[in-house]
Amino acid sequence: MQTKFGVVVFPGSNCDHDAYYVLKNIFKREVNFLWHKESDLQESDVIILPGGFSYGDYLRSGSIARFSPIMNSVIDFANKGGTVLGICNGFQILLEAGLLPGVLLKNNSLQFVCKDVYLKTRNFETVFTNNISENDVLKMPIAHGEGNYFADEQTIEKLENNNQILFRYSSKGGNVDKEYNPNGSILNIAGIANKKGNILGMMPHPERCCDPLLGKTDGTKIFNSIINSFIN
Repeated sequence: MQTKFGVVVFPGSNCDHDAYYVLKNIFKREVNFLWHKESDLQESDVIILPGGFSYGDYLRSGSIARFSPIMNSVIDFANKGGTVLGICNGFQILLEAGLLPGVLLKNNSLQFVCKDVYLKTRNFETVFTNNISENDVLKMPIAHGEGNYFADEQTIEKLENNNQILFRYSSKGGNVDKEYNPNGSILNIAGIANKKGNILGMMPHPERCCDPLLGKTDGTKIFNSIINSFIN
């Protein structure tokens, strides 16, 4: 089965073309841009909410984008079990839409952080992680000012008990510790899934580390995981 992707475009999205490029040219998949004012998901199997600064990050990051017409369709698609990946600003939109729990606060440094980080995967049996081995430590770029994930104690307990914390910031060797936390995120959380496992929100950018020309390809493990889930 040829997996069909849809990349949502909001005013202020700036990683939409990155996602489109890797899906079309690296993974050779059918992919369409989905304009925020439309409601048709064009029979997409997977929806990508890309990084950027939707609506200029007014009010809160992702808070206005959550009310775009396309999001009604995305929410319905997700609630019916459709696969949705929110990257950076896309993660923020998923939280604002209530598709994932918690919030993203300003980085504890109060500064925009742009650098490569290392990620340790916790759950290897999801749509997004089945191509990752237990020994893998992924290297991916981050670029955000509000990536400090926070939730109340009860929510964190549920995330841990249900294996919904998919990625944590770590050392190159996979050691999860505060010193490797780039933004103050609770428990070094870099990405979480919903309980059903069909929705992932993450701050690091897998689409920016898929092309061998860039010298790093760890992002392919996430996209190949998604593609594998439709083959299997």
